[in-house]
Amino acid sequence: MSRHLLRADDGIEKGAELLTVDNISLSFGGVKAITDISFDIKKGEIRAIIGPNGAGKTSMLNVINGFYHPQVGTITFRGKKRSRIRPYEAAGEGIARTFQNIALFEGMTTLDNIMTGRMTLQKRHMLWHAIWKGPAEREEIEHREAVEQIIDFLEIEHIRKTPVGRLPYGLQKRVELGRALAAEPHLLLLDEPMAGMNVEEKEDMSRFILDVNQQYGTTIALIEHDMGVVMDLSDRVVVMDYGKKIGDGSPDDVRNNQDVIDAYLGVPH
Repeated sequence: MSRHLLRADDGIEKGAELLTVDNISLSFGGVKAITDISFDIKKGEIRAIIGPNGAGKTSMLNVINGFYHPQVGTITFRGKKRSRIRPYEAAGEGIARTFQNIALFEGMTTLDNIMTGRMTLQKRHMLWHAIWKGPAEREEIEHREAVEQIIDFLEIEHIRKTPVGRLPYGLQKRVELGRALAAEPHLLLLDEPMAGMNVEEKEDMSRFILDVNQQYGTTIALIEHDMGVVMDLSDRVVVMDYGKKIGDGSPDDVRNNQDVIDAYLGVPH
């Protein structure tokens, strides 16, 4: 197994709680986006967060990585409890994510986009990189080697020098996954990684997500609307509706939960 894509051992055993969400509530003015939700994510698992549009799923990811600050509740990540954190701090602690809408630097190449994911791992001061000799040069080479491994892993060697703005949608999504992997996350947050993809692209992305989880041991929290994908990939599923948790358990448990069935069938509340 490559030494890249893996941070130092955090001392948490596989199957133990990596992240815990405790009684999180989030409001925007008078609108309640999340209401008193609790769940956990165990190290090494793929944890799906599902629900109808407007259920508060993306808001939950935004709380976890510090983009939103909840009015009530705490997040515990790798044993550290907090009520709020900034996104750059979350990234430094080992939380990486992708987005519903692709957020890449369109004029930059695939390689350079993925290189930006290494920024939180750079140890040399900006002045060293301006000089680009000695330690900074060695660090740059090491980071580029890690990025090349990710490019090989995602099977995108043929587009490594292509500006991402020229790439089709499915490949852009793969590049965005690569950039998140470049940060060597303890926890990878994927916000609708299959959205807008055709069947073949979904199959490829599903394979890469499983490989990231199984080969590198990366813990994944996944928002996805394709229930076939969710049931095939996930170890456990938490279900949200109108900002509340209405189900939590194995894919089979959730599939047979009447509240979940009602929410997806549009039964009035």
